Amino acid sequence: MWETSLRLSSGDKLVLFKSSFSVPALCVCVSSGSAMAGSPALVMRLVASAFSVAERAGCIARKVLHSGELGIVEKTGANDLQTMADRLAQKSICTSLSRNFPKITIIGEEDLPQEAVEEDLIENGQSEEILQKPCPAEYRNLREEEIVVWVDPLDGTKEYTEGLLDHVTVLIGIAYKGTAIAGVINQPFFNYQAGPGATLGRTLWGVLGLGAFGFQLQEVPEGRRIVTTTRSHSNKLVTDCVEAMEPHEVIRVGGAGNKIIQLVEGKASAYVFASPGCKKWDTCAPEAILHAVGGKLTDIHGKTYSYDADVKHMNSAGVLATLRNHEYYASRVPESVRKALGASL
Repeated sequence: MWETSLRLSSGDKLVLFKSSFSVPALCVCVSSGSAMAGSPALVMRLVASAFSVAERAGCIARKVLHSGELGIVEKTGANDLQTMADRLAQKSICTSLSRNFPKITIIGEEDLPQEAVEEDLIENGQSEEILQKPCPAEYRNLREEEIVVWVDPLDGTKEYTEGLLDHVTVLIGIAYKGTAIAGVINQPFFNYQAGPGATLGRTLWGVLGLGAFGFQLQEVPEGRRIVTTTRSHSNKLVTDCVEAMEPHEVIRVGGAGNKIIQLVEGKASAYVFASPGCKKWDTCAPEAILHAVGGKLTDIHGKTYSYDADVKHMNSAGVLATLRNHEYYASRVPESVRKALGASL
């Protein structure tokens, strides 16, 4: 049996489960170090599980879309949707991880009722490739109860319902002492534009001090400023902040996970979102992967977010993320935007 409890604080939903994990990879950048003798460290087992669990969630997203029955409901409005894929993927992720890691804290985006979870949603696999990677020394002795996992079962739900499938990701972020130390991003529909018969999906992952894998790290050509920002949640603050960056190009797309992928693959040089709206489950996994390759994600003031279990879920002071030259973009944020957003909590 798996256990779960629900705490509500200041309107925020906090879903606490128990845990499990899984993983594979493709190297982008690695650090030196040798694997520990004996069984892999907890963090590497958890990332390995999260890898496999995210892949199953991606399969769920594809299956629901193929069925044609998306089961769409509005949570707070037309731009804040939930589908059957969101619900089933979160059940799969949280229950699978809980069974194998019963003492970790899992915080999922969707506020779901406590109910039995079908066995075909459970994923017990683990990536052997990840298990064979060396665990960074600072994370070798972590205990389950010290870890918080942030889950967005379907980032880019609105885009999912509109057929913009390359915007959609599954996000599983792993935090320790408030810091995002590891993350997994699955793109369920990667390669979907290749047409019928194409192999769909890929999974990116990273661990601080080890590297990031599953993609080819690239940078925007030197001297080019390409800003990626929100597609459906823009306002004057966002527009003013983007324009202040003096970009050569602006890309408007959905999904925080998708925007971070643009940064690490050289399609954008900065992700700018000068507004509340983004949540911790949107940024934990992407931040870990970005930081693992030398990038940076902060609020609009340049301050880091905390991913402790009891923090406010909303990233109230916006998001500024870059692969390089973070200080330049932070320095361009208008004072009017800084004052309007205030300090993050």
